[in-house]
Amino acid sequence: MRFGNRTLARTWTAYAMILPAVLMIAAVAIWPLIRTFWISLYDLRLNDPERNQLNMSYSVNVEKYAESTALLLSLLKKEAAAAQGDRQSELSALADRLSRVNEELKEDAAFKKRLDDVNELLDNFQPVPAELQQIRLDRNKAVRMRQQLSDIKQSVQSLKDGGALSRPDDAIGLTNSVLQSFSVPNYVGFGHYQKLLSEPRLWDALKNTALFTAISVALEMLAGLLIALLINRTFRGRGLVRAAVLIPWATPTAVSAMIWHFLYDGQNGIVAKLLMEIGLVSDMSALLSTRTGALASVILADVWKTAPFVALLLLAGLQTIPSALYEAAQVDGASRFKQFFHITLPLLKPTLLVALLFRTLDAFRVFDLIYVLTGGGPANSTESITIYAYKTMFAELNFGAGSALSVIVFVCVLLISMAYVKLLGGETLSRRIR
Repeated sequence: MRFGNRTLARTWTAYAMILPAVLMIAAVAIWPLIRTFWISLYDLRLNDPERNQLNMSYSVNVEKYAESTALLLSLLKKEAAAAQGDRQSELSALADRLSRVNEELKEDAAFKKRLDDVNELLDNFQPVPAELQQIRLDRNKAVRMRQQLSDIKQSVQSLKDGGALSRPDDAIGLTNSVLQSFSVPNYVGFGHYQKLLSEPRLWDALKNTALFTAISVALEMLAGLLIALLINRTFRGRGLVRAAVLIPWATPTAVSAMIWHFLYDGQNGIVAKLLMEIGLVSDMSALLSTRTGALASVILADVWKTAPFVALLLLAGLQTIPSALYEAAQVDGASRFKQFFHITLPLLKPTLLVALLFRTLDAFRVFDLIYVLTGGGPANSTESITIYAYKTMFAELNFGAGSALSVIVFVCVLLISMAYVKLLGGETLSRRIR
């Protein structure tokens, strides 16, 4: 019994020790992902006053409604008093319609009390607490009120176009403010995902990302392996060479992208001039102005930047291989070619897997290099899925669709990771255990 209690205590102690790490992972990784997925279920647009919040029901911003309605009603009455004939009757009718909308809203006892509380605070020049600003409305009433306010807005616009208002901009602005105080539900469920998956731009971005990832990672693995084999040998100045190889990787990505942008420049770029001289491109400007040239330029810059990182990982793996294996193989008459394929590659496979996994995930999430170098152009020919998400979220301020794209990126990265672990990781681990 004592032994069982001791085992149970050790188990709970182990759980307690890993609890902080679990909580940190949940706070840093899991919660932002859940929040992003939740936002993707809404049509959230920061440039649209009616969709700049997450709403699942019809509601009214009481503070905005109280201020705007009072000012608009006062303005319409002043305009009616200054007008004559049919214009005066029309303006008076608009003021009466707005008053009736206000009275109909007050028939809701909860809304009337909230409106009175807010008006009292505004009359005393006191701030309105956040818990008093929003109040829910019945769907039918909210739809009816919005329709009546939309009709009033059209009438005010007609009066403005006819030159019947002395303060037309104020009237239109206040009418819009009253209408915008009514919030409509912007929950769309999986609507963003359905729309994005049916548009060719998403598939083009995924194709660009996959093509960039496949070519750049393949070249980086090859170049990194060659560099690692070179700097793993003993020669004079090896330390200096190792330090020099890491310079591209240590350079910030945005800085290296700007460097390559100057090298690819269609007028003064050294690389562009060299490639034109040897006949790889017909014109210096073709590197950044054509689809093939821009994609090749981005891949070359990425290989230059990250091949040293792969070489560093593979160098660590090479140094774990016992030198006695090579000595025994040399005694048995094995050539360097056979030593590489029968000793180096099999024993380096776990390290190759790690480097391949890291670089694939990193390349699939590429953003800053392409954004600085080409901006996704020309004509979105180098637009990656992350750049598409950035443009949607921050350029168009469509946070709902942008969040959906971010979730799609996460799903793709998750599938890639699972594929690597399933297809390569299991075999590698089982071999190491044996």
